[in-house]
Amino acid sequence: MSSINMVNQNQPYRTSYHFQPQQNWMNDPNGPMYYKGVYHLFYQHNPEAATFGDRMVWGHSVSYDLINWIHLNHAIEPSEPYDINSCWSGSATILEGEKPAILYTGIDENKHQVQNLALPKDLSDPFLREWVKHPQNPVMTPPSGVEVDNFRDPSTAWKGGDRKWRVVIGAQNGDEGKVILYQSDDFVNWTVDPNPFYASDNTRVCECPDFFPVSINSTNGLDTSIQNASVRHVLKISYLTRQHDYYFLGKYVSDQENFIPDTKFTGTSSDLRFDYGKFYASKSFFDYAKNRRILWGWVNESDTSQDDIHKGWAGLQSIPRQVWLDKSGKRLIQWPIEEVEKLRDKQITITGEKLTTGSTLEVSGITASQVDVDVLFEIPELESAEWLDPSGVDPELLCSQGDASISGTIGPFGLLALASKDLTEQTAVYFRIYKALNKYIGLMCSDQSRSSLRQDLDKTTYGTFFDIDPNVKTISLRILIDHSIIESFGEEGKVCITSRVYPSLAIDKEANLYVFNNGIKNVVISKLNAWSMKQALLGNEGHNSSA
Repeated sequence: MSSINMVNQNQPYRTSYHFQPQQNWMNDPNGPMYYKGVYHLFYQHNPEAATFGDRMVWGHSVSYDLINWIHLNHAIEPSEPYDINSCWSGSATILEGEKPAILYTGIDENKHQVQNLALPKDLSDPFLREWVKHPQNPVMTPPSGVEVDNFRDPSTAWKGGDRKWRVVIGAQNGDEGKVILYQSDDFVNWTVDPNPFYASDNTRVCECPDFFPVSINSTNGLDTSIQNASVRHVLKISYLTRQHDYYFLGKYVSDQENFIPDTKFTGTSSDLRFDYGKFYASKSFFDYAKNRRILWGWVNESDTSQDDIHKGWAGLQSIPRQVWLDKSGKRLIQWPIEEVEKLRDKQITITGEKLTTGSTLEVSGITASQVDVDVLFEIPELESAEWLDPSGVDPELLCSQGDASISGTIGPFGLLALASKDLTEQTAVYFRIYKALNKYIGLMCSDQSRSSLRQDLDKTTYGTFFDIDPNVKTISLRILIDHSIIESFGEEGKVCITSRVYPSLAIDKEANLYVFNNGIKNVVISKLNAWSMKQALLGNEGHNSSA
């Protein structure tokens, strides 16, 4: 029996439909793209162990639907003086003539971070199995004003009106975080712009920058190079010191190479994030097959390194999300790609069920450890909501102070995921609604404090505020549960919270799912649909898993 097969046995926390390699460590998604009918995902991988390593490679898998995957041989491995100590994160860009190119960070023989170019060996191979490193590598080295060990993660490139390519790279100088812009005519010879594309004080390194346009009046995605009056731009930065992905909406003035964000980074809960739970080093790409922008994020573990070594693996990728600009123009909407619905199996529906205060209703007849749940709550008159001045209030703190059992006027109401029969183990994903000055606000929480009887886990409670339309009579919640991950999408994807949980009791068939309301006011389940989810296919090319 192969070691891979052995690793898959007796693994209560291994997922069934989220992407993960067959064993060992995975972190950042790299270079996702669509090429000749095939989706590609590269990722940071340590082939030797379930911990981050000092010779990282680019793992490579391909798919026809972004859900079922075929694992291929590694695409890029340390082999040259400019990447001998690791091949770190980067991006793929489709050049003219539908030619993909990868820019990635190499850790060179001096432990400096440099940018390298790799091109496919055979463009006729839709799987792009082999990559050739360019003879002129490294194509970019740390410029002045940038630390040699904090210069990494080139973005997908885009073209300006002058037909030159542009790419941004994350950097640091002291406590200042920077995003540095480079330009090139030929994708090989790059010139640095002396002015930072973006900078933030006291944040340290800006990792994994992503820069892309979003349409003002359509949910369709756009090619990264599109610039016109009907688009806005998004700059995403992964702040290493915070382990979160923040994004800024703003205006890109391309002839001045200037991005003007609507808001500055404040370091408070008012900053926009893709996800208010575990979700980092994300990468987006334009899927021109379906005209959409798709976002992946790395979801790390919440147990110990020792646990990871024992499991034989660490790290997941989120379900790919479609991304577009909210009608308000103030934030992005994210929603699981439609392809995940192909895994839906047995369905149950609940409609018109009233939840009085203190009530809990079991959602039975589905596999609660592997399920897609979509629920629409009918909420009471907003006028009855309790008062809250949100200024200066940390929503995460608010969620952790008032857990799901503490009664408010409207809420808490929501779902208890991966719950044991006696509810000693449960992860509560829920809403509370407040009245503020001239508006109503929702609080969405994901509470891991009772997620497991185990004590050696990160059980951070996550939470965020969002504005509620005063005319709205309903609020929606969709959650994807997959053994040790819970991805939650509140109010049609306005807010997302991803959690990792490791129950001791609520495992596989012992897991349960409940709807609850602990608010004083009644809430009605307008409609709830839950589907058991089939297992996605994750296999090696040729099914030779023992190779």
